[in-house]
Amino acid sequence: MVGRDLSPLAVARARREPMVRIGCVKYLNARPLIQGWPGPVEFDDPSPLCTRLANGELDGALVSSFEFLRNPIYRIVDNVSISSNGPVYSVVVVHRGDLSEIEEIELDPASETAVNLLRCLLLEFRLNPSLVGKSVLEIRAGRNFPGSAGCQPAVVGSLPATNTARLLIGDHAIRFRQKYAGEFHFWDLGEQWKKLVNLPFVYALWLIRPEVRGVEHIAPRLRELRDENLAGIEELIAEEKEFDPTFCRRYYRENLRFSFGGEEKEGLRTFANLCAKQGLLPKRDLAFDLV
Repeated sequence: MVGRDLSPLAVARARREPMVRIGCVKYLNARPLIQGWPGPVEFDDPSPLCTRLANGELDGALVSSFEFLRNPIYRIVDNVSISSNGPVYSVVVVHRGDLSEIEEIELDPASETAVNLLRCLLLEFRLNPSLVGKSVLEIRAGRNFPGSAGCQPAVVGSLPATNTARLLIGDHAIRFRQKYAGEFHFWDLGEQWKKLVNLPFVYALWLIRPEVRGVEHIAPRLRELRDENLAGIEELIAEEKEFDPTFCRRYYRENLRFSFGGEEKEGLRTFANLCAKQGLLPKRDLAFDLV
């Protein structure tokens, strides 16, 4: 007897519904949550994915947790996230000298979660540098600051010794740390959050728009996909072409968590409360519509 195919594609075909439109952040940290999805996926930085999800151009996406806090209309796939419970490695402020002497931090606009986490941490630790927005192209080009994969070591000297820093996230942060580890300090936002509240920090969640049908099939498949990929993590690591296996093992096993359980939910609520305290979000009772 042939078993039933309950993949999202099969469910959509059986019901003659449009295929679910899925988006996902395009970073190394997301691969255990998306590898093997049986359908097309739109990959991008978190901010443009959030915009497309909010506009209804996507049905669901693995995007910044701040998108849910800002607009809590979405259903959340339960027990799945990109989180850390200490140093995350790939969300950092790059600086020289003492952080207390920094006068300006250039922001990477690709992730509103990281930007607002930084705002909260600076205020809670009583640090007050100016935060300067840059375009994604400026950040990626490494203007007056090294950081792109192709930047030259000689450019490192263009960063002032003590008073300018930059927020880097995702694979861009990993590349920079691996290339310039001995020349800069790295203020790891996951590590600082853990010191502040002693809870995990949730960077990204699977969010599904409220009008999407068939979510009872989509959410379990996303959890199964996570479980399958983590069980076969060595195979996933072997397919990685840019980052070496030793780093990937450490990153997946020590820096990242892929659950959204009680501790992660408490951490996200704590983040929401801090954002409200700092005027970044309205004060509200946060409820999770879990699927």
